[in-house]
Amino acid sequence: MVLDRIASEGMVLLGCGKMGSALLAGWLAAGLPSASVWVLEPNPSDWLGKTGVHLNAGVPPAPAVALLAVKPQMMGAALPALQALGNGRTLVISIAAGTSIATFETVFGAETPIVRTMPNTPAMVGRGITGLCHNSHATTADVALAKALMAAVGEVVVLDGEHQIDAVTAVSGSGPAYVFHLIEAMAAAGVAEGLPPDTAMRLARATVCGAGELAYRAPETAEELRVNVTSPGGTTAAALAVLMDPATGFPPLLRRAVKAAADRGRELGA
Repeated sequence: MVLDRIASEGMVLLGCGKMGSALLAGWLAAGLPSASVWVLEPNPSDWLGKTGVHLNAGVPPAPAVALLAVKPQMMGAALPALQALGNGRTLVISIAAGTSIATFETVFGAETPIVRTMPNTPAMVGRGITGLCHNSHATTADVALAKALMAAVGEVVVLDGEHQIDAVTAVSGSGPAYVFHLIEAMAAAGVAEGLPPDTAMRLARATVCGAGELAYRAPETAEELRVNVTSPGGTTAAALAVLMDPATGFPPLLRRAVKAAADRGRELGA
Protein backbone atom coordinates (compact mmCIF):
# COMPACT_ATOMS: atom_id res chain seq x y z
CA MET A 1 0.00 0.00 0.00
CA VAL A 2 1.41 3.38 -1.08
CA LEU A 3 0.19 5.06 2.09
CA ASP A 4 2.32 2.72 4.22
CA ARG A 5 5.16 5.21 3.89
CA ILE A 6 3.03 7.83 5.63
CA ALA A 7 1.89 5.38 8.27
CA SER A 8 5.51 4.77 9.23
CA GLU A 9 7.03 8.23 8.69
CA GLY A 10 4.05 10.49 9.32
CA MET A 11 2.69 13.48 7.44
CA VAL A 12 1.88 17.11 8.12
CA LEU A 13 -1.33 18.80 6.99
CA LEU A 14 -0.98 22.57 7.01
CA GLY A 15 -4.51 23.95 7.09
CA CYS A 16 -7.64 21.90 7.65
CA GLY A 17 -10.59 23.85 6.35
CA LYS A 18 -13.20 22.35 4.04
CA MET A 19 -10.81 20.85 1.52
CA GLY A 20 -8.23 19.79 4.09
CA SER A 21 -10.97 18.14 6.15
CA ALA A 22 -12.32 16.33 3.08
CA LEU A 23 -8.86 14.98 2.32
CA LEU A 24 -8.20 13.97 5.91
CA ALA A 25 -11.54 12.17 6.13
CA GLY A 26 -10.71 10.29 2.94
CA TRP A 27 -7.28 9.24 4.21
CA LEU A 28 -8.64 8.05 7.55
CA ALA A 29 -11.39 6.12 5.78
CA ALA A 30 -8.71 4.49 3.61
CA GLY A 31 -7.01 3.20 6.73
CA LEU A 32 -4.32 5.79 7.43
CA PRO A 33 -3.72 5.82 11.21
CA SER A 34 -4.71 9.13 12.78
CA ALA A 35 -1.55 8.98 14.91
CA SER A 36 0.49 9.33 11.71
CA VAL A 37 -0.98 12.77 10.93
CA TRP A 38 0.10 16.12 12.36
CA VAL A 39 -2.34 18.96 11.64
CA LEU A 40 -1.58 22.66 11.97
CA GLU A 41 -4.86 24.57 11.99
CA PRO A 42 -5.54 27.80 13.95
CA ASN A 43 -9.31 27.33 13.90
CA PRO A 44 -9.92 23.58 14.27
CA SER A 45 -13.43 22.21 13.90
CA ASP A 46 -15.04 20.03 16.55
CA TRP A 47 -14.76 17.11 14.12
CA LEU A 48 -11.02 17.61 13.72
CA GLY A 49 -10.51 17.55 17.47
CA LYS A 50 -12.17 14.13 17.63
CA THR A 51 -10.13 12.44 14.87
CA GLY A 52 -7.15 11.52 17.03
CA VAL A 53 -4.59 13.34 14.88
CA HIS A 54 -1.78 15.38 16.45
CA LEU A 55 -3.43 18.80 16.49
CA ASN A 56 -1.23 21.91 16.69
CA ALA A 57 1.47 19.86 18.38
CA GLY A 58 4.46 20.76 16.19
CA VAL A 59 5.71 18.56 13.36
CA PRO A 60 7.84 15.42 13.13
CA PRO A 61 11.49 15.98 12.06
CA ALA A 62 11.26 14.25 8.67
CA PRO A 63 7.68 13.38 7.67
CA ALA A 64 6.98 11.60 4.40
CA VAL A 65 4.66 14.40 3.25
CA ALA A 66 3.85 18.01 4.04
CA LEU A 67 0.56 18.90 2.40
CA LEU A 68 -0.22 22.60 2.11
CA ALA A 69 -3.96 23.24 2.30
CA VAL A 70 -4.08 26.92 3.25
CA LYS A 71 -5.46 29.64 1.01
CA PRO A 72 -2.94 31.27 -1.35
CA GLN A 73 -3.14 34.63 0.44
CA MET A 74 -2.21 32.93 3.73
CA MET A 75 0.66 30.92 2.28
CA GLY A 76 3.38 33.46 3.03
CA ALA A 77 2.58 33.57 6.73
CA ALA A 78 2.06 29.82 7.08
CA LEU A 79 5.05 28.36 5.22
CA PRO A 80 7.83 29.33 7.66
CA ALA A 81 6.50 26.73 10.11
CA LEU A 82 7.51 24.01 7.63
CA GLN A 83 10.53 25.59 5.97
CA ALA A 84 12.98 23.33 7.83
CA LEU A 85 11.54 20.30 6.02
CA GLY A 86 12.97 21.42 2.70
CA ASN A 87 15.83 19.89 0.70
CA GLY A 88 15.23 16.47 2.22
CA ARG A 89 13.03 13.42 1.65
CA THR A 90 9.81 15.17 2.66
CA LEU A 91 7.46 15.49 -0.30
CA VAL A 92 5.75 18.89 -0.38
CA ILE A 93 2.27 18.82 -1.91
CA SER A 94 0.23 21.97 -2.52
CA ILE A 95 -3.48 22.23 -3.25
CA ALA A 96 -3.42 26.05 -3.45
CA ALA A 97 -4.30 27.86 -6.65
CA GLY A 98 -1.91 30.43 -8.06
CA THR A 99 1.25 29.50 -6.13
CA SER A 100 3.87 28.13 -8.48
CA ILE A 101 6.35 25.31 -7.98
CA ALA A 102 9.13 27.88 -8.35
CA THR A 103 7.73 29.80 -5.37
CA PHE A 104 7.77 26.67 -3.23
CA GLU A 105 11.31 25.87 -4.37
CA THR A 106 12.36 29.34 -3.23
CA VAL A 107 10.86 28.72 0.21
CA PHE A 108 11.83 25.08 0.76
CA GLY A 109 14.95 24.81 -1.36
CA ALA A 110 15.63 23.87 -4.96
CA GLU A 111 16.19 20.18 -4.18
CA THR A 112 12.83 19.69 -2.46
CA PRO A 113 10.45 17.24 -4.17
CA ILE A 114 7.29 19.22 -4.90
CA VAL A 115 3.92 18.24 -6.31
CA ARG A 116 1.36 20.89 -7.18
CA THR A 117 -2.27 19.84 -7.39
CA MET A 118 -5.64 21.38 -8.16
CA PRO A 119 -8.55 19.47 -6.60
CA ASN A 120 -12.14 20.70 -6.59
CA THR A 121 -14.93 20.93 -4.04
CA PRO A 122 -16.80 17.73 -5.00
CA ALA A 123 -13.92 16.13 -3.08
CA MET A 124 -16.08 16.85 -0.03
CA VAL A 125 -18.43 14.07 -1.17
CA GLY A 126 -15.72 11.81 -2.56
CA ARG A 127 -16.40 12.82 -6.18
CA GLY A 128 -13.63 15.29 -6.84
CA ILE A 129 -11.07 15.35 -9.60
CA THR A 130 -7.50 16.58 -9.20
CA GLY A 131 -4.96 17.75 -11.75
CA LEU A 132 -1.37 17.07 -10.67
CA CYS A 133 2.10 18.19 -11.79
CA HIS A 134 5.54 18.04 -10.17
CA ASN A 135 9.10 19.29 -10.27
CA SER A 136 12.19 17.35 -11.38
CA HIS A 137 13.06 16.28 -7.83
CA ALA A 138 9.79 14.40 -7.32
CA THR A 139 10.47 10.73 -7.95
CA THR A 140 8.12 8.17 -9.44
CA ALA A 141 7.40 7.00 -5.89
CA ASP A 142 6.67 10.59 -4.80
CA VAL A 143 4.18 11.06 -7.64
CA ALA A 144 2.54 7.73 -6.82
CA LEU A 145 2.20 8.82 -3.20
CA ALA A 146 0.66 12.16 -4.19
CA LYS A 147 -1.77 10.38 -6.53
CA ALA A 148 -2.79 7.98 -3.76
CA LEU A 149 -3.45 10.85 -1.36
CA MET A 150 -5.59 12.78 -3.82
CA ALA A 151 -7.37 9.63 -5.04
CA ALA A 152 -8.87 9.34 -1.55
CA VAL A 153 -11.41 12.00 -2.61
CA GLY A 154 -11.89 11.26 -6.31
CA GLU A 155 -10.12 10.91 -9.63
CA VAL A 156 -6.58 12.10 -10.43
CA VAL A 157 -5.16 13.32 -13.74
CA VAL A 158 -1.38 13.65 -14.13
CA LEU A 159 -0.59 16.67 -16.30
CA ASP A 160 2.15 17.07 -18.90
CA GLY A 161 3.56 19.96 -16.89
CA GLU A 162 2.81 22.98 -14.74
CA HIS A 163 1.88 24.99 -17.83
CA GLN A 164 -1.46 23.13 -17.82
CA ILE A 165 -2.43 23.82 -14.21
CA ASP A 166 -4.18 27.14 -14.90
CA ALA A 167 -6.42 25.43 -17.45
CA VAL A 168 -7.24 22.73 -14.89
CA THR A 169 -8.07 25.44 -12.36
CA ALA A 170 -10.34 27.14 -14.87
CA VAL A 171 -12.17 23.99 -15.98
CA SER A 172 -12.48 21.73 -12.93
CA GLY A 173 -11.19 23.79 -10.01
CA SER A 174 -13.62 26.64 -10.63
CA GLY A 175 -16.06 24.48 -12.60
CA PRO A 176 -18.37 23.49 -9.73
CA ALA A 177 -19.31 27.16 -9.33
CA TYR A 178 -20.35 27.25 -13.00
CA VAL A 179 -22.63 24.25 -12.42
CA PHE A 180 -24.11 25.77 -9.27
CA HIS A 181 -24.85 28.94 -11.23
CA LEU A 182 -26.47 26.82 -13.94
CA ILE A 183 -28.81 25.45 -11.27
CA GLU A 184 -29.62 29.00 -10.16
CA ALA A 185 -30.27 30.10 -13.73
CA MET A 186 -32.43 27.08 -14.57
CA ALA A 187 -34.53 27.63 -11.45
CA ALA A 188 -34.96 31.32 -12.23
CA ALA A 189 -36.02 30.46 -15.79
CA GLY A 190 -38.57 28.01 -14.38
CA VAL A 191 -39.99 30.71 -12.14
CA ALA A 192 -40.25 33.01 -15.16
CA GLU A 193 -42.35 30.30 -16.84
CA GLY A 194 -44.74 30.11 -13.90
CA LEU A 195 -43.29 27.57 -11.46
CA PRO A 196 -43.17 28.28 -7.71
CA PRO A 197 -39.56 29.09 -6.67
CA ASP A 198 -39.15 26.03 -4.42
CA THR A 199 -40.47 23.68 -7.12
CA ALA A 200 -38.27 25.27 -9.78
CA MET A 201 -35.18 24.92 -7.60
CA ARG A 202 -36.00 21.32 -6.73
CA LEU A 203 -36.43 20.47 -10.40
CA ALA A 204 -33.23 22.26 -11.41
CA ARG A 205 -31.08 20.67 -8.68
CA ALA A 206 -32.36 17.15 -9.31
CA THR A 207 -31.98 17.52 -13.07
CA VAL A 208 -28.37 18.70 -12.91
CA CYS A 209 -27.43 16.10 -10.30
CA GLY A 210 -29.14 13.32 -12.22
CA ALA A 211 -27.62 14.33 -15.55
CA GLY A 212 -24.19 14.52 -13.93
CA GLU A 213 -24.55 11.04 -12.47
CA LEU A 214 -25.69 9.70 -15.84
CA ALA A 215 -22.70 11.32 -17.56
CA TYR A 216 -20.45 9.75 -14.92
CA ARG A 217 -21.86 6.24 -15.26
CA ALA A 218 -22.80 5.98 -18.93
CA PRO A 219 -20.32 4.67 -21.51
CA GLU A 220 -21.54 7.20 -24.07
CA THR A 221 -19.81 10.52 -24.63
CA ALA A 222 -21.46 13.74 -23.49
CA GLU A 223 -22.29 14.49 -27.11
CA GLU A 224 -23.98 11.11 -27.53
CA LEU A 225 -25.98 11.59 -24.35
CA ARG A 226 -27.13 14.99 -25.59
CA VAL A 227 -28.20 13.58 -28.92
CA ASN A 228 -30.05 10.71 -27.24
CA VAL A 229 -32.29 13.08 -25.29
CA THR A 230 -32.94 15.43 -28.24
CA SER A 231 -35.89 14.58 -30.49
CA PRO A 232 -35.79 16.36 -33.87
CA GLY A 233 -38.14 19.29 -33.83
CA GLY A 234 -38.96 18.79 -30.13
CA THR A 235 -38.72 20.95 -27.04
CA THR A 236 -35.11 20.05 -26.26
CA ALA A 237 -34.05 20.86 -29.81
CA ALA A 238 -35.72 24.26 -29.51
CA ALA A 239 -33.79 25.01 -26.33
CA LEU A 240 -30.48 23.72 -27.72
CA ALA A 241 -30.84 25.95 -30.76
CA VAL A 242 -30.48 28.85 -28.32
CA LEU A 243 -27.86 27.28 -26.03
CA MET A 244 -25.63 26.07 -28.89
CA ASP A 245 -25.75 29.28 -30.91
CA PRO A 246 -22.14 29.82 -32.09
CA ALA A 247 -22.30 33.55 -31.37
CA THR A 248 -24.41 33.86 -28.22
CA GLY A 249 -24.75 30.36 -26.74
CA PHE A 250 -22.88 28.24 -24.20
CA PRO A 251 -19.74 27.49 -26.26
CA PRO A 252 -18.48 31.07 -26.69
CA LEU A 253 -19.71 32.09 -23.23
CA LEU A 254 -17.86 29.24 -21.51
CA ARG A 255 -14.73 29.83 -23.58
CA ARG A 256 -14.67 33.41 -22.31
CA ALA A 257 -15.40 32.32 -18.74
CA VAL A 258 -12.72 29.61 -18.68
CA LYS A 259 -10.20 31.96 -20.29
CA ALA A 260 -10.94 34.61 -17.64
CA ALA A 261 -10.36 32.07 -14.87
CA ALA A 262 -7.14 30.77 -16.47
CA ASP A 263 -5.85 34.30 -17.01
CA ARG A 264 -6.52 35.11 -13.38
CA GLY A 265 -4.67 31.98 -12.31
CA ARG A 266 -1.66 33.06 -14.32
CA GLU A 267 -1.82 36.51 -12.72
CA LEU A 268 -1.88 35.01 -9.23
CA GLY A 269 1.16 32.87 -10.06
CA ALA A 270 3.18 35.70 -11.57
